[in-house]
Amino acid sequence: MRRVVVTGIGVLSPIGNNQQDFLNGLQHGISGAGLITRFDASLFKTRFACELKNFNPEDFLDRKEARKLDPFAQYALVVAEEAMKDSGIELEKVNRMKFGVIWGSGIGGFYTLETDISEAALLTGPPRYSPFLIPKLISDIAPGHISIKYGLMGINYGTVSACASSSHAISNAYDYIKYGKANLILTGGSEAAITRAGVGGFSSMKALSERNDDFSTASRPYDRDRDGFVLGEGAGALILEEYEHAKARGAKIYAEIVGTGLSADAYHITAPHPDGIGAKAAMELALEEANMNPDQIDYINTHGTSTPLGDIAEVKAIQHVFGEDVYKLNISSTKSMTGHLLGAAGAIESIAGILGMNHHFVPPTINHVTDDPALDPKLNFTFNEAQEKVINAFISNTFGFGGHNSSVIFKRC
Repeated sequence: MRRVVVTGIGVLSPIGNNQQDFLNGLQHGISGAGLITRFDASLFKTRFACELKNFNPEDFLDRKEARKLDPFAQYALVVAEEAMKDSGIELEKVNRMKFGVIWGSGIGGFYTLETDISEAALLTGPPRYSPFLIPKLISDIAPGHISIKYGLMGINYGTVSACASSSHAISNAYDYIKYGKANLILTGGSEAAITRAGVGGFSSMKALSERNDDFSTASRPYDRDRDGFVLGEGAGALILEEYEHAKARGAKIYAEIVGTGLSADAYHITAPHPDGIGAKAAMELALEEANMNPDQIDYINTHGTSTPLGDIAEVKAIQHVFGEDVYKLNISSTKSMTGHLLGAAGAIESIAGILGMNHHFVPPTINHVTDDPALDPKLNFTFNEAQEKVINAFISNTFGFGGHNSSVIFKRC
């Protein structure tokens, strides 16, 4: 089988609008949470989120082009450009029929759905809709725009599996390159769900933290007093490339993907199985494909959303898979810093682990105050500060509503 490596990275996150700033945020344990500025949230139970900071799409895109795009697609194009530049790929020297795009978004054009349809519904007389409504709305439009911009004529589609969307995109891209159907794939995900409907909908589900008086520490995975996740937004892009192809052009290699595992809980539309059986299966499948033993994993970037049920279920799954080796692991949730980027979470968190591996540190789980008596105190959750560590291999876990589970193993190359 062919080997698959990561040769380019692009980031747009609540703690940094590019790879370098994101790295700095991870190293220093910065919280991306703040009061919502996008709309008046004063009547909502949750009035804060992890918004992008100082982001203007017109700094990256032509004004006319930007207006035709939902924010989630704007974000996708921004990180795709950073990843392409970072990779050093010269498009005229590669086979664009073997260069694809697979992109994840759990919701797609949520902002467009809320604004354009609501405005049209309020009009009297015949309904008037923009001709750009449908193209702005559909989640598969992001990989379409990316392929058009760069002339990439290979495999092209979107993945939609809630919060596992971009992790599934990465896994699928890995498979296509591994089995010879592509040489290069630009993959990842984007999400822009900090809208009235996004905040209101998740709040009605009791999924969001309501710590309005202490919002900067509201995302606190594995803390006794966690009360829900903090909604985030942004995007992450990775260039996946066949190893020999990357070597031949002298590419910088960040990491190698060596295994993926996909499973379903088959339990509940939003709640995880209490024993984490689906998460356990995903990690075991990834280890099996990688031909690795649990003791060869140094770090797990967990799904860790800061919800009472989800955090416990995932830790149970990790304990089942790793046994006594679990005490050698670092575990952390970078959602404590970025919030939950939904369909973009898998991409952003994979990048967080890759940057940690390349810079010899484990990103922290910030905002920890009180130990949860339901969790083993001997586990190393990397609380509050990054820890220096040589990471040779790590797992990125991402799970989504509907019971979707995805685990991806990245290894030093």
